[in-house]
Amino acid sequence: MNIDTRIKFRHLLCFLEIARQRSFAKAADALAVSQPAISKTLKELEEILEASLFERGRNGVSLTAAGVAFMRYAGPCVQALRDGVNSLREGEHEAGQVRVGVLSTVESLLIPEVVRRLHQRHSALVVSVATGPGAYLLGQLRVGELDLVVGRMTDSPDIQGLTFEHLYSESMSLVVRPGHPLLAAGAAALGQLGDYPLVLPTAGTTIRKHADSLFVQCGVTPSRQRLETLSPALSRRYVLSGDALWVAPQDAVCLDVQRGELVELQLGVQEPGGSVGICRNSALALPLAAEQFCAALREVAEAYREGLF
Repeated sequence: MNIDTRIKFRHLLCFLEIARQRSFAKAADALAVSQPAISKTLKELEEILEASLFERGRNGVSLTAAGVAFMRYAGPCVQALRDGVNSLREGEHEAGQVRVGVLSTVESLLIPEVVRRLHQRHSALVVSVATGPGAYLLGQLRVGELDLVVGRMTDSPDIQGLTFEHLYSESMSLVVRPGHPLLAAGAAALGQLGDYPLVLPTAGTTIRKHADSLFVQCGVTPSRQRLETLSPALSRRYVLSGDALWVAPQDAVCLDVQRGELVELQLGVQEPGGSVGICRNSALALPLAAEQFCAALREVAEAYREGLF
């Protein structure tokens, strides 16, 4: 069957922007059109497809089952057309580009080494890195605006319909500055954890669930003084400036611990960890640059697992 010629590019852009923003008003602002125009365009598309693509609720709009199915193809279709246009612009076809979403669990350790190796091997390669919460990055991947997302995300409901490749498992660490009072407390340190400010991943994220699990195993009620952030740089600076405890993925702090800039508290318990890996949209063929990125990432992850990196 031939594609229905009534489906226009504007229909796809409208659909993808509503899915991205989860709001008709925000989608209208992003596309610089009126909200009635957005509603009319979506209605046209739903009539052509003979399916309802969104459900309206108090918290905005969400994709129906039909909407999720259509998303798998609409996003990659639009992005493929954009890539085709860009490839013909003067000079842009000469250098490959990979667009990667990176969670904070791997931002400071694996990715710099991956990029270093890629730039050693390829004279013209652009690695575009986006950071942020997992739900946001997976949403960008779903609509075709990212080629890959790297990090710990298997517990996220937003990963449904996407493909995940496991690289290694990683547990959480509890780290403090050198000279912290708890380092001299010995066995009593466990009972004093709740007396100090705490740095945690933001609520609702996959990594936060693992951080909370560590305190459950310790049988300790966390302090009410908290800094909640996904920024390793902010967390590190705050912990070094006072007596706060940082519940962090090992990737984020292992280099600091090796250099003696942070110290891991040995509490006799360990959070079992989560799976760190590569997530991709199987409906979209990976560009060559993305394949090259994955190959380098697998190399670095293997070296990390074997303690060689």
